[in-house]
Amino acid sequence: MTEASPKVLQTDLISRDGMEDAESGKTLQRKCAAIIAPVTLAKIYCCFSLIAVLTASVIVLSILLAVGQAISVLEVPVSVGCPKQWIGFGSKCFYFSEDARNWTFSQAFCVSLEADLVQFETLEELNFLKRYKGPSDHWIGLSRESSYHIWKWTDDSEYNASYVIKGVGECAYLNDNGISSARTYTDRKWICSKPNDIYSFVGDLTVYNGPQAWS
Repeated sequence: MTEASPKVLQTDLISRDGMEDAESGKTLQRKCAAIIAPVTLAKIYCCFSLIAVLTASVIVLSILLAVGQAISVLEVPVSVGCPKQWIGFGSKCFYFSEDARNWTFSQAFCVSLEADLVQFETLEELNFLKRYKGPSDHWIGLSRESSYHIWKWTDDSEYNASYVIKGVGECAYLNDNGISSARTYTDRKWICSKPNDIYSFVGDLTVYNGPQAWS
């Protein structure tokens, strides 16, 4: 039998060691890839999610800013035509009294100012009156001959009963709970209303900037 030379044995050992090292390297690489890959993918997913959320937030903010700018352009003062001590809302001017008198006197006072006891036409207008009047009750422009008759406004038009009027009195007043009625001779504060001399339109839409006091 021919003996292997030292060089051949040495080469064979080196080859085997190289192959083992290569296998060990590949195994280690696979292990590292198995450990690192999920973390990397998770990070990438989080990054993309964060970018998507930020992008959506920017888009929403841009839309809100654009809408806000459009509204600010449309909202113009419309109370400039109201007299001193009157409050403008929509296309009307309102006077809230400090004194308390009966319904008949209150209406006569409003007429002396070329106005009438208030007649509301919309829920927004009614809510404004309830907010602005404060805690006191105020006469409004509704009355009837008796509890058996229908309610009418000061211009003699019939009330459409859109809001229930409580009580059995002949004259209506506004309180924190809505609309109630009382006898004509009882004293309360009152609200006058009349058209605003100056108000703005955008197309057919009346534009207002909320209640404004002018002194």
